[in-house]
Amino acid sequence: MATLPRRGVLKSLPAVAGAAMAGRATSAQAAARVTAEPPFPQPESRSTPPGTGRLQTSLTVRFTERELPGIGRVRTRTYEGSLPGPTLRVRPGDALAVTHVNALPPNTAAPHHDLNVPHGFNTVNLHLHGMHVDPGAEADNVFRSFEPADTAGRTASYLSTVHIPDDHPAGTFWYHPHHHGATATQLLSGLAGVLVVEGDVDEVPEIAAAEDFVVCINELKLSGGQVPDLTSGGLYGRLPSTFLVNGASNPVLTIAPGEVQRWRLVNAGALTTLYLTLAGHELHQIACDGITLMKTVATPALQLTVGGRADVLVRGGEPGVYRLTAGGVGDPLMTLVVAGTRRPMPLPTALPGRPTSLPGPTRTRALTFRSYQDVFPGAFPNAYRILGDGETPHADPEAGPNDTAWGRFRPDFVNHRIRLGQVEEWTVTNDSRVHAHHPLHLHTNHFLVTAVNGRPLATPVWHDTVGLPPHGSLTLRLRATDFVGRSMVHCHQSQHEDEGMMQLIEYVR
Repeated sequence: MATLPRRGVLKSLPAVAGAAMAGRATSAQAAARVTAEPPFPQPESRSTPPGTGRLQTSLTVRFTERELPGIGRVRTRTYEGSLPGPTLRVRPGDALAVTHVNALPPNTAAPHHDLNVPHGFNTVNLHLHGMHVDPGAEADNVFRSFEPADTAGRTASYLSTVHIPDDHPAGTFWYHPHHHGATATQLLSGLAGVLVVEGDVDEVPEIAAAEDFVVCINELKLSGGQVPDLTSGGLYGRLPSTFLVNGASNPVLTIAPGEVQRWRLVNAGALTTLYLTLAGHELHQIACDGITLMKTVATPALQLTVGGRADVLVRGGEPGVYRLTAGGVGDPLMTLVVAGTRRPMPLPTALPGRPTSLPGPTRTRALTFRSYQDVFPGAFPNAYRILGDGETPHADPEAGPNDTAWGRFRPDFVNHRIRLGQVEEWTVTNDSRVHAHHPLHLHTNHFLVTAVNGRPLATPVWHDTVGLPPHGSLTLRLRATDFVGRSMVHCHQSQHEDEGMMQLIEYVR
C-alpha cells in the first residue's frame, strides 16, 4: 500500500472526550494531543506515461494473506496483493491495456444447473464500472470468463484493450469482476480498484489547488480471518460487514483550518448503501458517478449507493477531531483531524458540467424490481426478478408467468434493444416487500434521473447507479451513444444480481 509523503497524519487518543466519539468536534487542545501516525493510506497509482497515450499494466488476482490496520491478519482475494487494487489513471483518448492473470485455485464445486445460484467463485473477468466504452470484444465485456489456475497451478493470461473516447467525461470510476454468480463473493473479498479519468474538471483552479485523495470504501464479510465463499443465502445476513477505507479500519486524515481537499468517494462494496455525514462539516459535491455537476452543491449528508461515486470538496473547519460516519454502520469509516496553521482556500462557483436536460422521449419502458422470500428449496430460497417491459420468460416453455423463476436473468434472451441516439424514458418501480434495497445500475451509458416517486426534480442528476426508493419509483431518461453490442442493467446489491435480478441490453444502430 503506497502512502502520501507530503504531510503526516494524526491519530486521536482513545481518551478523547465522548463528544468526539459521537462524531462531534473536540477542542483544539484535544486535537493537539493526538499522536503521529503514518499518512492517510492511498492505493498504488498507475498512470499513462506522458506522451504515450497508452496505459499498459497487469492485474493478477490471487489469494493474499496480509495485515489490515485495525482488523488483523486476513486472507482474501486481491488485485496485485493489495486491498483495494491499484488506482488506474488515464485521460480521454488513451488506450488502457490490461493483462489479467487469474492465480486463484480451481473452482471446487461442480457446475450448478441453475445459472442464478451463486457459483464459480474463482472465475473472474473485468467490468469498468461507469465507463462509456465498448461493451464487447476484449473491452468492457462482462460475458468473458477468466478461468482460474488448473490443478497443477498453471495460469493463463487474458488481455483487455479499452479505447477511451476523446470526449469521455473526466471523473471517478472503478473496476471489479462481473462474472455472473460470483460477483458478490468477490466484491465482499475486496476485489475492486478505482479508475480515474483526468481532464477538464481537474483544471478548475480551486480544484487543482486541492489535494486529491482516493477514498475507496470496501465491504468485507469475514469469518475466522478470511472471506468465505457465500454458498448459502443466509451467510449474507449472519456474517457482519467490515468496512475499510483504502484497506484500513478508520484511517486518519489531517487538514488545516480553511484548507480544501478533494475526496473521491467510491462505494466499492456489494450490499450496503452508505448514508455519509462528516461531523462539523458540509460536503461540497462537484461530481456524481463520474459526471461533473454544473455547480458545487453543499450538503450535510450524502447517499452513496452500492457502486456509486461522489467527488466532494471538504474545507477544514475549527481545530478538532471529526468522524466520517455512515448511518447503520457502527464504527466511523474514517477520522478527520483539523489542525495546524489556517490556510484559507476558496471553493469553485462554476464547473464544466454536463447539461441536465434531454429532449422528449420517443420510446417509454416500465420496469419493476421485485423480490420474494422463501420460494425455492435449497441454500438460496429467495427470488429476485425484473418484471414489466422485456421481462425474461422461463426457459421451460411449459412454465407460466406465475412461476417464480420467470423474470430472472438468462444470457440467451435479449430483454431490451436500445437504438443509439433515441431518447427513452423509463419508469422503474421498486415494489419489493422484502429485501427492498435495489440500486439500479446501467452499463455503458449514463442516464438522467428526472423524477422520484413521480415528483420532478428541480435539477435532474446524471447517474450510472442509483438507489430505487423502497416501495417507490424513479423516472429516468436515456440517450445511448457510440457503442453497439450486448450490455447489462441490473440491481447492484450484488447478491440480488447473482441470483437473477439482471437483464440483457443490446445497443443497436
